[in-house]
Amino acid sequence: MKYEVAFYKSKHRLFNRLVCYWLRGPYSHCELILARGAITATCASASYLDGGVRTKTMVLDPDHWDVVEVDRNAIPEIWLRVHKGDRYDVLGLLGFVWRRQIGDQRKWFCSEAVAAMLGFPEPWRFDPMTLWAAVQNGGRK
Repeated sequence: MKYEVAFYKSKHRLFNRLVCYWLRGPYSHCELILARGAITATCASASYLDGGVRTKTMVLDPDHWDVVEVDRNAIPEIWLRVHKGDRYDVLGLLGFVWRRQIGDQRKWFCSEAVAAMLGFPEPWRFDPMTLWAAVQNGGRK
């Protein structure tokens, strides 16, 4: 199946600038696009600001988001039914700094949640930049 992943490239917040600096790339957050409307898109991810795993209707302004098509055998809706409402994994986020840190298996950060929805093995290994690199060839296994 074809999916789209939106990668956030804006640096309005200090946190976004720090993540981009640490990861040595333009992306600090990502969303799985579940549906597109004329102006808005329904997206799924994990967000600290939104309290964890959630779906959200949003405008994906091309000045702030890059969208990559992904070809995966996955059913994100099933993953979302099981995990929607799970908390944000702040400790797992430290894995960007110290890769051995796995975090709480009942909590998620954005790229980990998107990688899990797409069926990638060991989704805790994916930060926004490594997920972007993994889906550049369409995300095929």
